[in-house]
Amino acid sequence: QVQLVEFGGGLGQAGGSLRLSCAASGRTSSTYRMGWFRQAPGKEREFVAAITWSSAITTYADSVKGRFTISRDNGKKTVNLQMNSLKPEDTAVYYCAARATPFGLNIVKEYDYWGQGTQVTVSS
Repeated sequence: QVQLVEFGGGLGQAGGSLRLSCAASGRTSSTYRMGWFRQAPGKEREFVAAITWSSAITTYADSVKGRFTISRDNGKKTVNLQMNSLKPEDTAVYYCAARATPFGLNIVKEYDYWGQGTQVTVSS
């Protein structure tokens, strides 16, 4: 079992910044890549960013590239998402996720573990 818990959600303003954190526990050795996804009301859950524990290789969705930064702390087993230049379109529930292998695409079905999500609301 792997447990993922998100922290840091809340209200932000357009053009502002917000930082999310994800704490991983349990069989963290079973996770290879960590990711952030988000889901807005009435929409499908979409990929935001990902990072590997070992080499810190990062991947970003085009919609957040240049604005969001994903990072990790291997000792604390935490993954962070620094969100800058926020837009109202960033409003969604943000989920921390993990997958056991480097294989597969950054899509929902390719990830094995999920947090409960944290709400991010960006006002205009």
